[in-house]
Amino acid sequence: MSSDPIGFTAHDHTHCVKSALAAAQAVCIQRGVQMTPVRLRTLEIMLEEHAAMGAYDVLARLNAEGLGSKPPVAYRALGFLVDQGFVHRIERLNAFIACAHPEDAHNPAFMICRSCGTVAEAQAQSGTFVQSAAQTGFQIEQTVIEAEGLCPSCQPQVQP
Repeated sequence: MSSDPIGFTAHDHTHCVKSALAAAQAVCIQRGVQMTPVRLRTLEIMLEEHAAMGAYDVLARLNAEGLGSKPPVAYRALGFLVDQGFVHRIERLNAFIACAHPEDAHNPAFMICRSCGTVAEAQAQSGTFVQSAAQTGFQIEQTVIEAEGLCPSCQPQVQP
């Protein structure tokens, strides 16, 4: 898995979306779970931008496309996508974001731009924390790191 954060850097976003959708569908086949049209469209909506979206934002898009108008439609689709590791929940924003590395087991770290709302995902490097937990006998099952700040585009440019 690449450790480069995706979201703040220029990249081939069309390829990014296509490869994430293909990886998710392959994982579903491997796991024997069904990627329904609503789940697939929800994931595609989440992949359109590297920004977190609330469940009601997703529901509005699904409703506009005739895929459902009741909140459980979005929550069920997002719940499935989170359970399968295709989408992450951003606690700080009470929102969701598509996983940048759906084919890999990983501990995500999120950098959230407080100005434009862009979110970049990177691999969490939590060695000290893991060591501390091991020393106390605590077994970590999952970690999520969320950092808020300014992305490169939103930072004031320093003039020489």
